[in-house]
Amino acid sequence: MNASASPLIDAATLASELAVDCAPVLLDARWRLGGPPGVNSYLAGHLPGAVYVDLDRDLAGPPGAGGRHPLPAAAAFQAAMRRAGVSAGTPVVAYDDGDSIPAARAWWTLRYFGHQQVRVLDGGFSAWEAAGLPVTADEPVTAAGDFTAVPGGMPIADAAGAAELARSGILLDVRTAERYRGETEPIDPVAGHIPGALSAPVTGSMASGGRFRSPAELAERFAQLGVTAGRPAGAYCGSGVTAAHEVLALALAGFSAALYVGSWSGWLADPGRPVATGQDPG
Repeated sequence: MNASASPLIDAATLASELAVDCAPVLLDARWRLGGPPGVNSYLAGHLPGAVYVDLDRDLAGPPGAGGRHPLPAAAAFQAAMRRAGVSAGTPVVAYDDGDSIPAARAWWTLRYFGHQQVRVLDGGFSAWEAAGLPVTADEPVTAAGDFTAVPGGMPIADAAGAAELARSGILLDVRTAERYRGETEPIDPVAGHIPGALSAPVTGSMASGGRFRSPAELAERFAQLGVTAGRPAGAYCGSGVTAAHEVLALALAGFSAALYVGSWSGWLADPGRPVATGQDPG
């Protein structure tokens, strides 16, 4: 896969790639906020050859001042990917139940740490099953990979960078509109949004069946939000998971965007940071 290739793959294409030599490494990234654990779904049935990766353990560091899902340490991420059989020269495909949100976090984290050949299965496990493709409960015996994690492969923003994007660029808040407006906050201690951020719920980038909208539709959506090639853009959510999906959607539309990894949970780690409420960006 070259740098200009799509970061998505459909079920039929993936099935054909798995049938030949140099098949991609499959990462099952199923995860649900609040549970039940995604590994339960993996053990019940997964794509043949897939290895389970745990979002909380493998795709994030321990929660703290950096938010609920901060970046994992490079050494820890490297070890997790090597256990999963990931090597630098081997393509990787990540999938989840179907909405591509945890799979996008796997895509983004691998790209951030330097892997160039990563795709997401559009429609995830649901699309694979719907196509009548094989599922197994057998866990593969995986040879260790040689992936070396080198940070910096994708743009990121810290709290100061997110605030600057909200002032002089475009900062997209991809949580529900109710959370953006501060009407409800089911997870974090304070409701509202980063002043200057625009409400752009992640559902706006998704079509039926949990798939992404077409690149042309995504480009139109982001243009309406003010995203242009010459204007810095970034995205955040509650803890940097759902926002990775929006970074992937932006990439499909032809835009590069920074991920505020700490997101709202990281923003609130400092009680002195301002909070806006209501529909107005503030």
